[in-house]
Amino acid sequence: MVNIDDYRKITGDETVDGLLIIAGKLEGRMIQHINSTAVGGGVAEILTRMVPLLKQLNVNTRWDVIKGDEKFFAITKAFHNALHGVREEFRKDDFEYFLEVNRTNAEEISFDGDMVFVHDPQPVALIEKKISSGSRWAWRCHIDFTNPQEDVIRFLENYINMYDSSVFSAPAFARKLSIPQILISPSIDPLSDKNKELSDEIISNIAEKFGLDRSRPIVSQISRFDYLKDPLGVIEVYRKVKKYNDCQLVLAGGGATDDPEGMKVLNEVYASANGDPDIHVIFLPPSSDIEINVLQRISNVVLQKSLKEGFGLTVAEALWKEKPVIAGAVGGIPLQIKHQYSGILSYTIDGTAFYLKQLLNEPVFAKELGINGKNHIKNNFLITRHIRDYLLLFLSLLDKDMKFLNE
Repeated sequence: MVNIDDYRKITGDETVDGLLIIAGKLEGRMIQHINSTAVGGGVAEILTRMVPLLKQLNVNTRWDVIKGDEKFFAITKAFHNALHGVREEFRKDDFEYFLEVNRTNAEEISFDGDMVFVHDPQPVALIEKKISSGSRWAWRCHIDFTNPQEDVIRFLENYINMYDSSVFSAPAFARKLSIPQILISPSIDPLSDKNKELSDEIISNIAEKFGLDRSRPIVSQISRFDYLKDPLGVIEVYRKVKKYNDCQLVLAGGGATDDPEGMKVLNEVYASANGDPDIHVIFLPPSSDIEINVLQRISNVVLQKSLKEGFGLTVAEALWKEKPVIAGAVGGIPLQIKHQYSGILSYTIDGTAFYLKQLLNEPVFAKELGINGKNHIKNNFLITRHIRDYLLLFLSLLDKDMKFLNE
């Protein structure tokens, strides 16, 4: 098991010692995280790593997951798409059912945290329990709010504005709210199975298991199978480049329990691949962190061709491994990539294909991007910085003597 002191060799003693000092100020307080899934997706991944580390810092922390049926998660997936600017149609009873499920969960969850930290839209209406709980509440948005569908955002803002504070991943996502808004970017854990160093034997065995030829260039995109990740566009990019550069494409990822659309997207990807032996479509179960680590490490170039993106942790993961990344210039991705310095930002299929050919043909430039990218992630997007930001947020809401942090 990873210990908080293990991060000293990566971030230095000062960073870890600082966390211990800040965490000590939360003695006797309990922090309660609530989200919609324990497995799959960036929120669950972050909490899986963060909650044990908070406990090691002696911060009393618990994590609750709401329950929902297929209808509820179909509605919240449509909310997700609509908030990203994809037009969705809703009936009045969709909103009513959403509230019904939230209220059922509210009766089953014990709100005994001094600080209740609710993640994303699925459990947003739990805030109706705020008065009876006597706790401080913050709402954490992990998705792209730059162009939300109006009826959905109006509905959600009725509940968001009931919180004591809101947290967004990028400045562009800020809204006109009646509550304070705080910017806290997500992070990766450099010591997790997905990001830690691996032996050559493990890497070779997994590459062989997936039938990948390491003597030829490998281009990968590793994400949930989701229309907003544009896996079909990635295949189109590959086909444009394949005419000029021999390469293999890996499209790997899984799903999440709160995303019922994933299997439909996966089947469309299989159909688009059309039996091409150099397109490797890999559906990964939730316990596949080592496999993801290997796939990123053996890639010559990593793509993240998102059409919309809350942050895009896969970008940070690949950059941490010193891989050149070409990613959509959307959401929180431009916070991670400075164009042509720590990676490449692209807007179109043709642009992505152009840069992919360049990186395959210019390995020295590609390596330079990867080195710069790793340094940028180390300085800005590791879990130790993320924990520090959260601890300061909790203190700002719980400690009257630190009200200035909430202004």
